Amino acid sequence: MINENYDAVVIGSGHAGCEAALALARMGQKTLLLTLNLDSIAFLACNPSIGGTAKGHLVCEIDALGGEMGIIADKTTIQRRMLNGSKGPAVQSLRAQADKVMYHTEMKKVLENTKNLFVKQGEVKNIIVKNNKVCGVKTVQGDSFKAKAVVVCTGVYLKSDVIIGKVRQNSGPNGFAPANHLTASLKKLGLKIRRFKTGTPVRVHSDTINYSVLTEQCGEDNIQTFSFMTKTPPKNVIKCYLTYTNLKTHELILNNLDKAPMYNGEIKSEGPRYCPSIESKVVRFADKQQHQLFLEPEALSTKEVYVQGFSTSMPTYLQHQMVHSVLGLENAHIMRDAYAIEYDCIDSLELYPTLQYKKINGLYFAGQVNGTSGYEEAAAQGIIAGINAALFIQNKPPFVLKRDEAYIGVLIDDLTTKGTNEPYRMMTSRAEYRLQLRQDNADLRLTQKGYDIGLVSKERYKAYLNRVKQIEQLKNDLKTVVSPKKIEKMFNEKQETLPKVGITFKDVLKRSNIFVEDLVKYFPEFSKYKPNVLKQVEIDIKYEGYLTKQNIQIEQSKKQENTELSAQIDYSKIKGLRIEAQQKLNKIKPLTLGQASRISGVSPADIAVLTVYLKTLKNS
Repeated sequence: MINENYDAVVIGSGHAGCEAALALARMGQKTLLLTLNLDSIAFLACNPSIGGTAKGHLVCEIDALGGEMGIIADKTTIQRRMLNGSKGPAVQSLRAQADKVMYHTEMKKVLENTKNLFVKQGEVKNIIVKNNKVCGVKTVQGDSFKAKAVVVCTGVYLKSDVIIGKVRQNSGPNGFAPANHLTASLKKLGLKIRRFKTGTPVRVHSDTINYSVLTEQCGEDNIQTFSFMTKTPPKNVIKCYLTYTNLKTHELILNNLDKAPMYNGEIKSEGPRYCPSIESKVVRFADKQQHQLFLEPEALSTKEVYVQGFSTSMPTYLQHQMVHSVLGLENAHIMRDAYAIEYDCIDSLELYPTLQYKKINGLYFAGQVNGTSGYEEAAAQGIIAGINAALFIQNKPPFVLKRDEAYIGVLIDDLTTKGTNEPYRMMTSRAEYRLQLRQDNADLRLTQKGYDIGLVSKERYKAYLNRVKQIEQLKNDLKTVVSPKKIEKMFNEKQETLPKVGITFKDVLKRSNIFVEDLVKYFPEFSKYKPNVLKQVEIDIKYEGYLTKQNIQIEQSKKQENTELSAQIDYSKIKGLRIEAQQKLNKIKPLTLGQASRISGVSPADIAVLTVYLKTLKNS
């Protein structure tokens, strides 16, 4: 029997576990990362992509705080695009196809070469707790590892079942072994266990696809990277392709719904509403004659192609018929069947915004075990759980990002204040201050915070300070007044009305048809600034009025956000609060008045009563 001491133990090496372990180790804590299988580290079990709508924001924020996902994503990108590129900067989201094999390999390499971090293959059976404080973990082999903090990042592996038609197998994703023992320990610790579901599409052999009838989807150059530390932007080395389902596909599905586990009662757990199976899409959108399918290569070293949009748990013989009904896939050879996967997860309302379990000091949860979906959501929780576990060990104040500071703040506040009854997915619409929370300014919002808590490296911080300096210099240069004569050619070409007197370069950039690229073209002195600096300042200038209005809203909401609520308050004793509000407030124990106001079932009238109660306490 092994008996070793660590500062922290991280359970699971998915995207949450990797970020949590790296944050702990980089903040000086001796950390053990326990994983069921070393080959599943940072495994892209579903889509071989990083980023996407709102998810790209999360990756940039993880990077700005000193995390690893953005660096690895840039290093392993084989195609990248900016989604919503024709829309405003608030909703533009970077998405990259990553090489599935390289991503795992590069992240494993980083973990193995990180000081203070020890990676070990093993399955945790019990979390050891004494006097409501975590003390370590015990494995199925009987080994014990003492720790002051434990971060649970078990993903979709807890008692997971893979479902294809009538076949149900106790398995993790991609044939990896499940974690069958830890759920019982979590129940003993008082956690409410729920059952969620997700799924993944078929993989087909590239050589059996008829690409000649498909629409090419090429990557984009001259767009930002995920990491502010990436010096050479990744190249687009592959093409993706677009095809569609059709009436024949839909007929096959509708005629066989009795064989679909989602509809015949085999699957009873909650699935992700925003990433439905193809059978759910066909049933839910009965008026649509087709649905988009994207064919995306999984890696440069394999012929496997991911059919995005074609998740299903239908029997294999029906999967073959459905795939072969699609244009370009008539002769496609399926290398991996699609499947649904059910797994145990916890109720995120049982966590503080630090992601610590409310009943046990030093026990944190991050990732899909908290009821979320997606690599990016998992990694975002992982870095916050890792940071807070390190601060807990160091007896330092916790680190909580607010909704006006980061998408990560929105994500975690939603989970710990509102909860979720289905796998939670991040979307730009969830962020009320999204114009402030853009991808391009993630470092300006978060890198100083990451440095202050001891996670951001000196190298990263130096690069950040240099960028801040360049931004300030550019803003000063843009105050220069330029004569109408010098801008006449540019204004005529861009069909802008020429001013009669001199104006500043800043006012030039405010014109709707003029962009930084035009400024650099006609005034080469601005070419000394990096593209991301030019773009950053351009956005700030063009959206100045909107940003000012949003700042006013943020300042108005800060009064509630800064009003702290004691965890000792018994809300059932506050007269005037409705019974539902009393129950919800006692269950969640919000940390601030602002958090209380966002709890489902707590009305503005309840907040008014609570405000009066707090004033009475203050005056007594």
